[in-house]
Amino acid sequence: MSRLFAPLLVLALLAGCATPPPVEAPGERGPWADQAAALEALETWELIARVGLRTPDEATSANLDWRQTPFHYRLLLSGPFGSGRSTLEGREGRVSLTTPEGRFEAESPEALLQEQLGWSLPVSALDHWVRGLPAAGRHELERDAQGYPRRLRQAGWEIDYRDWTWAQGLWLPRRLVMTYDSLRVTLVVNEWHPEVAR
Repeated sequence: MSRLFAPLLVLALLAGCATPPPVEAPGERGPWADQAAALEALETWELIARVGLRTPDEATSANLDWRQTPFHYRLLLSGPFGSGRSTLEGREGRVSLTTPEGRFEAESPEALLQEQLGWSLPVSALDHWVRGLPAAGRHELERDAQGYPRRLRQAGWEIDYRDWTWAQGLWLPRRLVMTYDSLRVTLVVNEWHPEVAR
């Protein structure tokens, strides 16, 4: 029995050594320049968040599960302003929204959300904004002393970066407050799962 146990123990120890340990968060954020290129290259991730929506007439919220890859995205909204459970999916040339009422398509995610849910998020730019990056096009960007985005203005939206979190060797936005006219959207990320190339 002991002769069988010893090889199994060695295999278990070797398997443990083969698993890379999690990268511990540093005590303080390093300069933005240290990670800017990695954030630009980050194309695949999943995040789990809470989204709050406030208009002059109402305030509501929903849970968000967002999976992003270079060729496809899927945003799953559940809760009051997600109309129960809504799934927005997009790939090149095709955007669809599935709700309890059925499946709908449109030319852009913004038009689809507005048409079916009565509100819209700038989905086409949001994949950049959630990484702390401006989307393509004109913008104004204010930075803090370390170079991290503090406030971004683009396409009529103002995005305030309120907090950051450490995930897989990167500092990523944890709390964003986005405003457009009288619409205010608060995004609080509970979990970031970036797939970082090593």
